[in-house]
Amino acid sequence: MAGKYFEEWTIGETMAHEIRRTVTETDNLLFSTMTHNPQPLHIDLEAAKASEFGQILVNGTFTFALMVGLSVGDTTLGTLVANLGYDKLVMPKPVFIGDTMRATSEVIGLKESASRPNAGIVTFRHELWNQRDECVCRCERSALIKRRQA
Repeated sequence: MAGKYFEEWTIGETMAHEIRRTVTETDNLLFSTMTHNPQPLHIDLEAAKASEFGQILVNGTFTFALMVGLSVGDTTLGTLVANLGYDKLVMPKPVFIGDTMRATSEVIGLKESASRPNAGIVTFRHELWNQRDECVCRCERSALIKRRQA
C-alpha cells in the first residue's frame, strides 16, 4: 500500500510524484465528449487555430483530474476514506496536446476528525507541471484518511 495513514503525515512534507504522463489528442477528445463539453477550443482544430492559442487547448477538467490522479499513488492509495473537497483551483498556464505532465504535492494541513475517531483530515497542495517547468494547475485537496489500527 502506497498511501500513508493520518499519523504518518507531517505538515510541510513534499513529494515529487514519479509517474509522468504525456497528454494525447485521444485523451482530450474522449474526456471532452464523455463529459459533454462541446467547447470548440477543445474539439475543433480550425476554431482552435483561430484562437489566441493557435492550437487545441486541453480540457481543463481533464488537466485537474490528471493532476489528482498522478498524486494518488503516493498520497491516499489504500488509506483514503473520502475526498472532502477541492479548493483554490487555478490554471495559470494552458496545456496543449503533447505536453508531458508531472505532479508535486505538499501537506499543508492536518486536523483531527471530530466525527470519526478512526480518521483524520489531511490537506494537500497539488501542483501540475509541464515539460517547460511551468505550473499549469494547482489546488488544495482535503482528504479524510484512515488512522492506523490500535
